Amino acid sequence: MPDSHLDPGPLTDAALLARAGAGDRRAFDLFVERHQASVFRFARTQVSRPEDGEDLLQQTFLSAWQAAGTFRGDGPARGWLFTITRHAATRLRQRQTREALDDTPVEDLGVQAGWGQSNPEGLAIRHERHTAIASALAALPAEDREILTLRDLEGTSGEEAAALLGVGLAAMKSRLHRARLRLAAELRKGGHDVAR
Repeated sequence: MPDSHLDPGPLTDAALLARAGAGDRRAFDLFVERHQASVFRFARTQVSRPEDGEDLLQQTFLSAWQAAGTFRGDGPARGWLFTITRHAATRLRQRQTREALDDTPVEDLGVQAGWGQSNPEGLAIRHERHTAIASALAALPAEDREILTLRDLEGTSGEEAAALLGVGLAAMKSRLHRARLRLAAELRKGGHDVAR
C-alpha cells in the first residue's frame, strides 16, 4: 500500500500520478490540490455557464484519476489536464442544444489573478478595471477567451499553448495577437481606460 502521508514538495506530478495509478488516493489528492485552480480557470473558458465550468473541473479530475496510470510524462501534467478538459468540453457541447458565448463570467479569474488593493480608492479603481476587463472578455468569442487564458492568465509557453490548441506556433501567435487586439477594441468600445 503506498504511503498515505506524502510530502508534496519533492514529488513530481509524474510521481504523484504513478502512485495514484497504483491506487494511492492521497497522492492524487495532492495532484488535484496543485492543479485545480488552473484547471478551473481553463474550464471556465470552455463554457458559457459557470456551473458548466464546475462540471468540467469534476469531469477532468475524474478522467485524470481513471487514467492516472497511463500518464507517460512526455509533457507537463498541466497540459495533459488541459487536454482532458478540452475533450470534456467538446463532449459537453455536443450534449447541449445551444451555447451562449456571451455569458461566460470571469470575476473569479480576476480575483485568482490577484486583482485588488487594500485602500478604498485603489479598491474602487481595481474594481472598475476588473469589471471592464471581465465585460470585455465575456464579449469575446470562446476561442479568444481560450487563448488569452492559456497565455496571459495561465502563463503557458507558446509551444505548450500551440500543442494544446492543435495548431502551429505561428498560428497560435497570430491567434493570440488577434485575441489581444479584439480585447483592446472591446475595452475601447466600452470607454474603459484600464491603464490608469
